[in-house]
Amino acid sequence: MIKAIVALLGLTAVVAVLAGCSASQKRSAEAAYPPVGPVVEVDGKRLHYIDVGRGPTVILLHGAGGNLRDYTFDLVDRLKGRYRVIAVDRPGLGHSEAIAGGGTPQQQAAILDALAAKLGVRKAVVVGHSYGGAVAMAWAVERPERVAAVVSLAGATMPWEGPLDSFYSLTGSPAGRTFAVPVISALASDARIESALAEIFTPQKPPRGYLEHIGAPLSVRASTLRNNGQQVLKLKAALQRLRPSYPRLRLPIEIVHGTADTIVGIDIHARPMAALIPSARLTVLPGVGHMPQHANPQATVDAINRAAARAGLR
Repeated sequence: MIKAIVALLGLTAVVAVLAGCSASQKRSAEAAYPPVGPVVEVDGKRLHYIDVGRGPTVILLHGAGGNLRDYTFDLVDRLKGRYRVIAVDRPGLGHSEAIAGGGTPQQQAAILDALAAKLGVRKAVVVGHSYGGAVAMAWAVERPERVAAVVSLAGATMPWEGPLDSFYSLTGSPAGRTFAVPVISALASDARIESALAEIFTPQKPPRGYLEHIGAPLSVRASTLRNNGQQVLKLKAALQRLRPSYPRLRLPIEIVHGTADTIVGIDIHARPMAALIPSARLTVLPGVGHMPQHANPQATVDAINRAAARAGLR
């Protein structure tokens, strides 16, 4: 009994030390990569976004663990000459405040719709990458009044067979959030971050300067790991609720997906969703991995142009 108590006290002390390191990492990350746009309160939550350009509105939603800097690296500059471009840090990621429990795609869509209303958006092409694709589809299904069209970039949009990746099962669970996340955050070296980024881009390589631009340290803050873990942990059930509504959608949907995507497989997500939705058009990118907006940015811009034209915004 005494040995068990001593061991527990030792573990608690280790976690406390690592939590202190994690807090220091958080302060350093946020100082190095501060907000690049306004932070406003919407439904009691602070949301960070950028709003540039003129023309029909395009709203950009990033993937799991990321932030809007993924889009400011390249895509925003390609679009802002023809569109009003709004890129948002999804709740709990980047510099946006979390929804309790991380929030489902449906809950995130609701608060992002409120932000769009606050910014005076009447109709928009909603573009979602990876997890952001699930949020875009939830927005189209549950709050369609402001959604003119959807563009899914390697979107996680369909429920899948089998268990969730063990990393998210760990970081999203109560015990993992308490004990594992501080360790992961404190031990997230530059080499580990570069390795994780390489896996996301494979078989392509991250563009030169991308790692420095994206603010990778923001993604390994303990708070981000916890929020992201909880979001992904709830994703499959959320998609199971969305899927029955897909065949009823009539708004333009453009799907861009690479055949070499090993994170969100084209045969699990893009192709089945395209078969369900009469208004969906699938653009297959041979040999492209999970980051089509970087591997083939012109295909991404073309899909957004088509979506805007099909929605009558052009």
